[in-house]
Amino acid sequence: MNLALKEGVIARQPQRLRTRARFDQILDSAQTLLLDEGLSGFSIPVLADRLGYTRASIYKFFPTPYAVLNELVQRHLGLLEQRLTRSVARTMAQPWPEAMHAAVFEAVEFYNANPMARLLILGGPATHDSYRALELTIQRLGGLVRQLLEPRGIHLPTAPDVATLLVETGTGCFRVSQFLHGRITPEYRDEAAKAMGAYLSLYAVQQNILPLGQAAPAPCYQ
Repeated sequence: MNLALKEGVIARQPQRLRTRARFDQILDSAQTLLLDEGLSGFSIPVLADRLGYTRASIYKFFPTPYAVLNELVQRHLGLLEQRLTRSVARTMAQPWPEAMHAAVFEAVEFYNANPMARLLILGGPATHDSYRALELTIQRLGGLVRQLLEPRGIHLPTAPDVATLLVETGTGCFRVSQFLHGRITPEYRDEAAKAMGAYLSLYAVQQNILPLGQAAPAPCYQ
């Protein structure tokens, strides 16, 4: 599958510090506009009016509204990836069930503290290209899953890409909770952890990481 993005939905990155400040200011204002008006009220003309910029000064960096949205998606997915990377590093000495549950908790705390991430990532992609942008990051998060598991002796297949499917499983639970409740509730957080744990335990048992028939330890929720 070709996940490359079309040029019109990719932001043109600034090359100078002064233009970087304007680029970031546009994104910050776009985020505020989206939180105030939602996707239906978002457009470059409205954004330009809010900033007091010409439309051309925004099109210079963002040729379409979807370029703005995709850049914001990448910004928040990057923050999530950083947070999960730190979680993986902190839990390297823990057994895989505890480490995986810690990663789920980190993701839930991130989403619940970031309404923009919930809107753009869990609310569903705005375009086919933003869907592809999201899938590229899901693949990267799958790579973090491999970093968490391989030192523990669990090697997941790459065809199918089980690590990516594992991330999609948890993200799917988050999306349902976002749709129903506007956030990730403890109940859906726990279901995500159980679904991911059950799926992963199949491979752990196959590779003798857990004795056959022994369930993964249940997490202790506070």
